[in-house]
Amino acid sequence: MPTEVYLGIDSGSTTTKIVAIDTQGRIVYQYYRSNEGDPIRTVTKGLEAWHEQCRLAGVDVTVKGSCSTGYGEDLIKAAFKLDNGAIETIAHYLAARRISPDVSFILDIGGQDMKAIFVEKGVISRMELNEACSSGCGSFIETFARSLGYPVEEFARMACTANYPRDLGTRCTVFMNSKVKQALREGASIGDISAGLAYSVVKNCLYKVLKLRDAAVLGEHIVVQGGTMRNNAVVRAFEQLTGQKVHRSSCPELMGAYGCALYALNAVEQHDVSLPDLIQAAKYTRRNSRCSGCENHCYMQRYKFENGNQYVSGNKCERIFSNRGADRQTGENSYPLKYNLLFDRNAAPPPNAPTIGIPRCLNMYEEYPFWHTLFTEAGMEVVLSSPSTFLRYEAHVHAVMSDNICFPAKIVHSHIDDLLSRKVDRIFMPYVVFAKGDGKHEDNSFNCPIVTGYSDVIRNVTEMKIPLDSPAISFKRQDNLKKACTEYLLSIGIDRALIPLAFQRAVKEQERYEQQLVALNRNIYDRSREQDEITIVLAGRPYHADPLIQHKLGEMIASLGVNVVSDDLVRGDHSIQVDESHMVQQWAYVNRILKAATWVADRDERVHFVQMTSFGCGPDAFLTDEVRDILNRKGKSLTLLKIDDINNIGSIKLRVRSLVDSLKYNQRGEQLHAAQPFVTTRKFQRADRKRTILVPFFTGFVSPLIPAAFEVAGYHFETLPVSDTESAEYGLKYANNEVCYPATLIVGDLVKALVSGRYDLENTAVAITQTGGQCRATNYIALIKKALIDAGYPQVPVLSVAMSGDVTNEQPGFNIPWLKVLPLALGIVFYADCIAQFYYATLAREAVPGVADGLRDYYLTVAQDIIRRNKIGELYELIGIAAKSFNDAAVVDRQLPKVGIVGEIYLKFNSFAHKNVVDYLAHRNIEVKPPLMLGFFMQGFVNRKVRKETHVEKSRMPEFLANAAYALVARKVKQVNRLASQFRHFTPFTDIFEEARHAREIISLSAQFGEGWGLPAEVVSYARNGVNNVISLQPFGCIANHIVSKGVEKKIKELYPQMNLLSLDFDSGVSDVNIANRLLLFTNHFK
Repeated sequence: MPTEVYLGIDSGSTTTKIVAIDTQGRIVYQYYRSNEGDPIRTVTKGLEAWHEQCRLAGVDVTVKGSCSTGYGEDLIKAAFKLDNGAIETIAHYLAARRISPDVSFILDIGGQDMKAIFVEKGVISRMELNEACSSGCGSFIETFARSLGYPVEEFARMACTANYPRDLGTRCTVFMNSKVKQALREGASIGDISAGLAYSVVKNCLYKVLKLRDAAVLGEHIVVQGGTMRNNAVVRAFEQLTGQKVHRSSCPELMGAYGCALYALNAVEQHDVSLPDLIQAAKYTRRNSRCSGCENHCYMQRYKFENGNQYVSGNKCERIFSNRGADRQTGENSYPLKYNLLFDRNAAPPPNAPTIGIPRCLNMYEEYPFWHTLFTEAGMEVVLSSPSTFLRYEAHVHAVMSDNICFPAKIVHSHIDDLLSRKVDRIFMPYVVFAKGDGKHEDNSFNCPIVTGYSDVIRNVTEMKIPLDSPAISFKRQDNLKKACTEYLLSIGIDRALIPLAFQRAVKEQERYEQQLVALNRNIYDRSREQDEITIVLAGRPYHADPLIQHKLGEMIASLGVNVVSDDLVRGDHSIQVDESHMVQQWAYVNRILKAATWVADRDERVHFVQMTSFGCGPDAFLTDEVRDILNRKGKSLTLLKIDDINNIGSIKLRVRSLVDSLKYNQRGEQLHAAQPFVTTRKFQRADRKRTILVPFFTGFVSPLIPAAFEVAGYHFETLPVSDTESAEYGLKYANNEVCYPATLIVGDLVKALVSGRYDLENTAVAITQTGGQCRATNYIALIKKALIDAGYPQVPVLSVAMSGDVTNEQPGFNIPWLKVLPLALGIVFYADCIAQFYYATLAREAVPGVADGLRDYYLTVAQDIIRRNKIGELYELIGIAAKSFNDAAVVDRQLPKVGIVGEIYLKFNSFAHKNVVDYLAHRNIEVKPPLMLGFFMQGFVNRKVRKETHVEKSRMPEFLANAAYALVARKVKQVNRLASQFRHFTPFTDIFEEARHAREIISLSAQFGEGWGLPAEVVSYARNGVNNVISLQPFGCIANHIVSKGVEKKIKELYPQMNLLSLDFDSGVSDVNIANRLLLFTNHFK
């Protein structure tokens, strides 16, 4: 053993790794142990074991240089008085470069985290870290191995002998348990399951974290590291899925420590120390204390080492206590200043002024200056809820109706309770549909459904003894805003004479606040540029300025010596055009983040972009890919920080330090590659009218009729087959894995069709419907365009089938003659809904199996010829004929239990998406009341009227014309009810305005996102018609249904206690066993 060595210590979240090298970089000592909750003690044991080896060998070792890395980097550096600390990504890069000097890609998968490092021209060009959960990491496999009764080493060996690796998806351990149990029940071997888990780990990395479309981007020199890479099955799965060979050392789990030792070898900071002195240095005393420096009141542990160093753990920020030393350089941070500008407002109310409480949450982080000024000038006293605290949040988290809703929504309950405890006269939580826009380039300025409608959830779950006021509001147009504010103020007794001036001052104060924000951030940036310092744009939603929600990330980033500005920097800057993006710019907050990313992409290498996102944020599933692409095209990376109520500030700090340190490590500071052009799908021109237009399968009752309907419009449409597991696989590969399940399947269906080779791509297009509303479905077209580009099909145009003027997609060759098509479309909806009702009622009563299926197929086939000939009258007559045929087939005339189906429109209609739940029930002597299309479209009549009456939007249609259109449709409803009632089990279509009146008892009629108020209206309609068992089918994490489904369950059950309501969430990872068990429990009580 040499006498002069260099020491590297990787103190990870669960294990400690120690490596010593000689002056040639050769490993002379290695140590790997579990931390067992005490990393200092574990390192001490490792060094003592090394010292004992040296003693037995008669060698006196001198440590010439030392370095630590990992989660415990600062603690171990202080405890053992090491020379250096290195960020993990740098350590792993140095180790990989030693194995493969031309390394292009490094993948390190440890026990609970994953790091992917892209290298270009010898410089780290991009990093991705996944520390949010362990579904792609070693502990994931270890957990399953133990649960199945096998040591992890044997479990891994068995995977290598598997014949049929099982597809287990890429969801977390909790959800995948069901998939494993299902596989075992189906006879899968342990080896097949182990191999399937190995594939799941790699797929999670490649498709969920890296969003990999083409393995070529990994380069030709790939190095894999980390303890998980000792598993040959994982390495082989990686090679199989990428088609690439990889480099791996004989001790991949030690590469962090090895890179650390290499760092120490080349570091400037070095001093000689003997092993006994190194061990002795780590003795310490520990004292517990509580910091009172801010509202966090952190519970801390303070270490005092015999070497003179001190270390503090448990502090969420470094404002009071820091481990960085007195000479640390701290950058500027605009977020605390923004918070003060927003909420520090003092106004003396008049004597005995009525009090109005405003919760410090959601859109109040955008519009509070307006509302505070409006109410104050109108003679009211504004009471703002207290700053967010974790204790108050925990005390009220039981009221949250949807577990996977975002943290900013969960925290609202504590703010409402705070206001109730302060005895205000009323609470104000407006239903803000449109935020203020920021330029003509935006398609719209919606708020997300949760920001708009969370007051409905509060009203349904909180016992309110005072009014909770939620007037519908739009900041899109000032004239509409003034009307809405005037009506609201008059409704609570404010003198009309006070209102005009109060409104005028409120508008000016909001403008002044926004101008101050821009100036604040501009000034920080200008100073940073003058001093040649790094600036990070820390972008997020307005409510990410809440210190509790943000976990003071701005402060933490600034503590690394960089300057932090918010996305408010680009407010009102109309010179920034976001025209190189697939995304439909429908949400105001999202639009500003896109704008900020575009601004950063055009700046030099001293300006970078970090985005905060809350777990469960629906729009960010679309946004993050677009932001990443905008930055990547200009040679920059997106650092994405996922934050929620679990304060894992250590892993977040790792991500930011990785960015900052890699910028500093890249001494050249050069842009590594030229800017890449924006590529999108080609436009659909007039010359393309003869192309075959592919549309995804939607429902078995409408999809067969779509080609005939569009033939009348002059286009050749082709409906694709029903989705399958291959569709889901393609969807997961080419769409962000956190988008809603319908989007995954739609993207997968279209890509699968184009890959199949069945279509001439030069004569093919694809199409998707768009609503233009607040729901994520408006952006499906963006997902499809991006997927087609990534899959290599830019020549295939993507069409939007929409009537909304708010939806923009350049397609000069696609113009639907709506006046000609609409009457036919209405007839098709009536016809499909009737056939669906006839079919499911007959299916449960047929004497001869297959009769109902035969009748359904016959009447759908006959209808196609009628539709092609545009004979609408014949189509309505066919409803009556079909009613009689089904009547004759439904011969088993008995009372059956009934189950109504509601939910997200795609999921409740698509049999593959909901795992054939509807057919499962129908084949068990249960009469299914199927989902119907008519109500979804009829809602438009109510929605238009509501938007106009509440001043959210001006109606483009004159009132007399709207009334005439509704009267025409109402007559058709009566005609169809008369014809269809010849089938004795038919349930007549109801008046949509009557349904709206009942829905208003539960939810605001301004809830027009997703299925909107129509979903609870359907549940109420079932209850009023004696159908007391209802299943709501939802995509996992659907933002609209957090409000309109789960958010109102409690109220529905209060009004209709007999209602048996089951919500089922679906995505590509949900198991059949899980769904079957829940259905069994649901149906047991009426079987």
